[in-house]
Amino acid sequence: MKFFENDSDLLATKTLSLNGGDVELKRAEIRGYFHKTFSLDEQVFECLASDESFYIKANPLRHPLIFYMGHTATFFVNKLFVANLIPERINPKLEAILAVGVDEMSWDDLNEINYDWPKVSEVREYRNQVRELVDLFIQNTPLKLPIEWSDPFWIVLMGIEHERIHIETSSVLVRELPLKAVRKNPLFKTCELFDEAPQNEMIGVKGADLSLGKCRQNPLYGWDNEYGDLKIKQNDFEVSKFLVSNQEFLEFVDDKGYEKKEFWQEEGWKWREFTKASRPYFWSVRAEKYFYRTLTDEVKMPWSWPVDVNYHEAKAFCNWKSQKTGKALRLPTEAEWMLLRKNIEVDAPYWERAPGNINLEYWASACPVNQFESRNGVCDIIGNVWQWTETPVDAFPGFEVHPAYDDFSVPTFDGRHNLIKGGSFFSTGNLATKDSRYAFRKHFFQHAGFRYVESEETPHLSTNPYETDELVSQYIEFHFGDEYFGVPNFPLACMKACSGALKDRQRRRALDLGCAVGRASFELARSFEHVDALDFSARFIQIGEELKQKALKRYAIASEGEMADLKEINIDQIYPKAIRERCHFVQGDACNLNPKFSNYDLIFAGNLIDRLYSPRRFLESIHERIVNGGLLILTSPYTWLETYTPKGEWIGGLKIGGENQTTLEGLKKILKSRFHFLDAHDIPFVIRETKRKFQHTISQMTIWERRKT
Repeated sequence: MKFFENDSDLLATKTLSLNGGDVELKRAEIRGYFHKTFSLDEQVFECLASDESFYIKANPLRHPLIFYMGHTATFFVNKLFVANLIPERINPKLEAILAVGVDEMSWDDLNEINYDWPKVSEVREYRNQVRELVDLFIQNTPLKLPIEWSDPFWIVLMGIEHERIHIETSSVLVRELPLKAVRKNPLFKTCELFDEAPQNEMIGVKGADLSLGKCRQNPLYGWDNEYGDLKIKQNDFEVSKFLVSNQEFLEFVDDKGYEKKEFWQEEGWKWREFTKASRPYFWSVRAEKYFYRTLTDEVKMPWSWPVDVNYHEAKAFCNWKSQKTGKALRLPTEAEWMLLRKNIEVDAPYWERAPGNINLEYWASACPVNQFESRNGVCDIIGNVWQWTETPVDAFPGFEVHPAYDDFSVPTFDGRHNLIKGGSFFSTGNLATKDSRYAFRKHFFQHAGFRYVESEETPHLSTNPYETDELVSQYIEFHFGDEYFGVPNFPLACMKACSGALKDRQRRRALDLGCAVGRASFELARSFEHVDALDFSARFIQIGEELKQKALKRYAIASEGEMADLKEINIDQIYPKAIRERCHFVQGDACNLNPKFSNYDLIFAGNLIDRLYSPRRFLESIHERIVNGGLLILTSPYTWLETYTPKGEWIGGLKIGGENQTTLEGLKKILKSRFHFLDAHDIPFVIRETKRKFQHTISQMTIWERRKT
């Protein structure tokens, strides 16, 4: 089936409604949306001049583009497989290498890891296989309407909208590549309007009561951070009519704004000092003339286009202009932008022609800041470039993590990621909708600029200081909280129990599999030079990393009903920073480990095997990760459940040939060819659910020594 006549049909494709009356028409619509998204993504990579360009790191804090070319495809497979919607993976090796991206790190935290990236041809072939798999899944999977976030088709839409995000972020990386590494793609046209930049002015905005967040019945796909309900009383303010243009920003550059510390926040000045920035990233100067980098070209400076900057630069400009004008100028908050957005009545799927330079409906570049005016006179409320806000992203009241993608939002709820609103010329799909909520670190570039507001009101910008996710809070308490009923802390008891087996053994590298929030990892770091701490849950990994970096952690643990006990731990009082620095927290799948996780003197898998989807695969291959004479230490209460593990994968707790087989017997059968069995004993633990409800469980620890080969 052909879904579009030519490549130009890939542009201006809109996110689709979750509702509908005809199931087969909706199926065809989803199928078309998938193929157009998949093909548009591939068109971005047609901007690369050669295969060598795929392996250049356009940004030292991000992977090369070969990763992102494959990542969007592996996302479909990984999510469908983990949700038990497909029986097997396509290419486990690629799906491990290309699974987890790099969060935009601090500017001075360069990623120097060397990766064994696949060939371009290999990734292209893999993408073809994924396209066929997803196409067949869409055709053959039962579909009901409306689509809800527990439905199989929600996972399909998640994959599509995830790819739409990376279409834009990959375009930014293409824009950051050297010119010799890129080539023009006729599909992506650059605006040819180079008008005089208009003089900015302020427009009054009347305050109103706002309700931020959307309900589950909303007809458009949403990411988890979009849902909830936050009531805000927004006061009057004034807003700049135009986005800040290159011409307007030049005044800041010419006044040596990049060299004056008083205009910069502390973090922003550290970034400026480290990077030695003296002008916007996409500007260049030759023979005293300014030039501007588009997607694949460099053009004479379009002074009327919006400037591309990060949050630090936008904030410094506002502080500078406040001093120059004597006005209280700053970036808008999320609520202020949402109030502006009310001046555009239509949302992305329902407009005939976009009311802004967005969704690739006009150009694959910015355009003059006075091209799209709303009914209140403010231009570019949506589109052209993203608009930085003062608001750190946080959850709305009623927030729930989507179980299929628990690391989409939660890792950004750290006070370091600020919301960008409105979308850019390259924003498509969910990115172009009014309720979308995307956030980046303040030093990040993302086709983003800004406008300013005048207001004497200082925005309230604090993020929730207490961890409120119920499961995460339980595990923080389990690892670092009180002991109950005289039962010792489980991670500490495990480390104490295996200390005898360590004796005089080598203690260079250890791996903590299923590390949860990291207590055993930190304890291992007392003895080992390097500890990798790996868990499938991004929420757990996020807490471990926070505890590594920051001394204090607050959390709310259920007491009764809606009440909670507020608690905090000071990790400095338990583990010095030097110990914590030995731990490296990574999200990963124990049954599909990246090859780099190897050469360990000890692997600890705490209460893990009876929660794996393929414990046999794990046990049959784990010897490959351990040095000769190294230790494998397992703990488990052996609570086998088909919810987590298909019965055919159970190691014990079932009858084999009519005879009972315990898990310990099963472990011995699987591990005996590669390991010596050293010891087994019980270790109890207690998990608090509420103040009056606890889980009291007994786990068995088994210790195994890798046979010498």
